[in-house]
Amino acid sequence: MGIAIIIGAGEGLSASLAYKLHDRGYQLILAARNTEKLADIQKATGATVVSCDAAEAVDMERVFNLADSMDGQLEVAIYNPSARVRGGITELDAKAVKSAILVTGYGAFLMAQQAAMKMLPNGKGAILFTGASAGVKGYPNSSTFAMGKFALRGLAQSLARELHPQGIHIGHFVIDGGIRNSNRQERIDPENNPDSMLDPDAIADSYMYFLDQPRSSWSWEIELRPWVEKF
Repeated sequence: MGIAIIIGAGEGLSASLAYKLHDRGYQLILAARNTEKLADIQKATGATVVSCDAAEAVDMERVFNLADSMDGQLEVAIYNPSARVRGGITELDAKAVKSAILVTGYGAFLMAQQAAMKMLPNGKGAILFTGASAGVKGYPNSSTFAMGKFALRGLAQSLARELHPQGIHIGHFVIDGGIRNSNRQERIDPENNPDSMLDPDAIADSYMYFLDQPRSSWSWEIELRPWVEKF
């Protein structure tokens, strides 16, 4: 059985990804700062759970070293973490901005580096990044999020050109819109215009379709948005 690692695991999209990967037979390693929130997913999937600060190289290395103790090869690595600091440019706290960019951008580099070192000897694997529309266009009072997500997208694009010829499939998913959860209601007239928010299971399905792409027609980026979302 192949091994799949999800960095920034929790409820919502990462939970949907964990269940779908488990259904495909993958052994799961789930990493998060707060591992207590992973109890239900761990129980349902038998996942190995580990505490991880995504912006710390030592933590990231420890997560990927767990794969060496398991029976199988690392085949999928997914990076979900991001951090927001909202506000006008003159109001932002520099330390908070630095921390947010480290989580969103630098942490993605750390994950990709560890994943590539495990996958390249086997000549196969997939490294996937959860992006946002902020990585394509910057919004007012959201410069911190834009910097992190632009860095994430640039990393993915560069890695696709570097690693696709070596058998490693790189994916960047532009999530343009709010993701539905139990605490967030549909934003646009749910009775007459349902599905105005992204369903996490539907997003996860797109990740699975991406994994199934034949290498003769690999994509490196997919944009996902609700049918009523303006763009």
